[in-house]
Amino acid sequence: MISVNNLTLHLGGRPLFNGITFNIPQTDKIGLVGKNGAGKSTMLKTIVGGGNNAVNVPKGYCIGYLSQHIVQNEDNTVMFEASKAFEEINALHKRQDEVTHQLEVRTDYESNEYIDLIEEIGYIVDRLSVLETGSMEEKITKVLLGLGFTLEDFDKPLKEFSGGWKMRVELAKILLQPTDSLFLDEPTNHLDITSIIWLEQFLKEYSGSIVLISHDRRFLDNITNRTVELYNGKIYDYKFSYTKYIDQRVAEIELQQRAAKNQAKEIEHTKELINKFRAKKNKAAFAQSLIKKLERTELVEVDEMDSNALHLQFQPAPRAGRELVRVEQLGKVYGKKTVLRDITFSVPKDERIALVGKNGIGKSTLLKIIAGKEVPSNGIMELGHNVMMGYFAQDQADKLDPKLTVFETIDNDAVGDQRRSVRAMLGSFLFGRDEIDKKVSVLSGGEKTRLAICRMLLSPINFLILDEPTNHLDLASKEVLKEAIMEYDGTLMIVSHDRDFLTGLCNKVYEIKDGDLKEHFGGIEEFLELQKAETIFDFEKTPNLAGKVTKSASGNSEEDKRNREKEVKRLKNRSVKLEEEIAKLEGKTAEYTALIAKSPANLTALLAEYDKLKTDLDAKMKEWEAVEEELLTIQ
Repeated sequence: MISVNNLTLHLGGRPLFNGITFNIPQTDKIGLVGKNGAGKSTMLKTIVGGGNNAVNVPKGYCIGYLSQHIVQNEDNTVMFEASKAFEEINALHKRQDEVTHQLEVRTDYESNEYIDLIEEIGYIVDRLSVLETGSMEEKITKVLLGLGFTLEDFDKPLKEFSGGWKMRVELAKILLQPTDSLFLDEPTNHLDITSIIWLEQFLKEYSGSIVLISHDRRFLDNITNRTVELYNGKIYDYKFSYTKYIDQRVAEIELQQRAAKNQAKEIEHTKELINKFRAKKNKAAFAQSLIKKLERTELVEVDEMDSNALHLQFQPAPRAGRELVRVEQLGKVYGKKTVLRDITFSVPKDERIALVGKNGIGKSTLLKIIAGKEVPSNGIMELGHNVMMGYFAQDQADKLDPKLTVFETIDNDAVGDQRRSVRAMLGSFLFGRDEIDKKVSVLSGGEKTRLAICRMLLSPINFLILDEPTNHLDLASKEVLKEAIMEYDGTLMIVSHDRDFLTGLCNKVYEIKDGDLKEHFGGIEEFLELQKAETIFDFEKTPNLAGKVTKSASGNSEEDKRNREKEVKRLKNRSVKLEEEIAKLEGKTAEYTALIAKSPANLTALLAEYDKLKTDLDAKMKEWEAVEEELLTIQ
């Protein structure tokens, strides 16, 4: 058992830990939680690093530690790097050969050195019997496949992979090692949903203790049986997982608030008595006793789970056409690698889609093509009428200009009345007076993500495309972002590995698999339930049951159906025609706006013509809206 006794630590002149004491028994699986800056990662490093008298780790106790910073030789292959997990076994085999050779050639059977060799070979054999259970190659293959690698990846050098995939190799090494305890700092940050499910099962079956930092509520709930919160240098220890801990913590704070309120009333009453009796000789002693009692009173402290709250709200979505994007026979090839192959689909107005699939399968590539950041190798990608897109890339936070301040980042893109409310807007994203003048280069990952989202919200959006928006966000910020997306009234397409975040957000799932795209009706929960039909570990092997969902017959006559289809076709044709006319009128009004800005001699005539164009444009827009409404009603 690991024990922490009266741990005190100062960081940057401030107390990070103040007399913290807790134990980590062999059977406990602990979720270590607390807001950003509470010291969660530092706690793991302090325990693993040793050298602190307040931390007691038993002799010979082995901890597998996944940190956020890794060092690897990028020329090593995935398989070679993962095999480093068995360095102790390999070293023992080498030493076994050396000792065996010594025992064979030496004849000083009665010497102390010979007896020591016999004892050493006994220890090596016992240790190997504990460590060696099954084929090393078989173990490595099972873990690497579970974390999303393919057999073809095993012989590729690490330099061919992104940082997220390199982190997976590091995680594989830790899971393969014979350990007594696992300390994992955000292990799901770079995993897709299927790999997270695989890791969950692995950790559930792990026999040692676990200390886990994660911003994934579902992941914490599924694995941990204990929650330790770091808050203001102290800890709060609960014998249950995250969601129940939140409920308990809220109840405790409410009790604290009531106790503090009652105490405040009692103190006020005591002060009144002191003032009343202080001047009376026969009550002076009584007044003094009340004063001493007041001085000895310890004030009830009221904890705050998180006094800061992100305020996030999307602007109303401008009206868009019935179809926001149409993709036909689309493909994307990088060198010799085909990422997407002949994909065809459309995104209707107001649809909310979760895009899923293993990492590296092409989800981000597809979003980049739709957002106009990548060009397809073949096929068609067309946006519908009046599409106003908000695109949050997976590395959006890293694309911010590091030389600008927080204020400049938003102020440079703000227009009109927004310029007067930049400070208030930043304040709602938790950037106070001291933070708005910071350079982007010194911000944390979570702060950069908040700033990138803030900048995205400067423009009205009717098609929201989000690629892993919750990376680096703490649990509280993720909840606020989810609530804002739930209230957003436009069309959504999102990639996320966080099942809890996706739950309730989407009504359809697009799955990319083997370069193709499959459409599944229902949300992420229904999709995952179907994939569990055969195995929870690899939904790729599950039959596409969702594809069998069909709409039931309406009961109308065949003639009614034909008439309705004709009317739908007529309305669609009229809608397309109106969209073309509106586009032309918008182009002409833009030309006249540019001419009028130059204040020419024929300004009066230009204004008259501009007014006529604007009237025609407004009329066409109203007709188009009426057609779209009628289409929605019929369909």
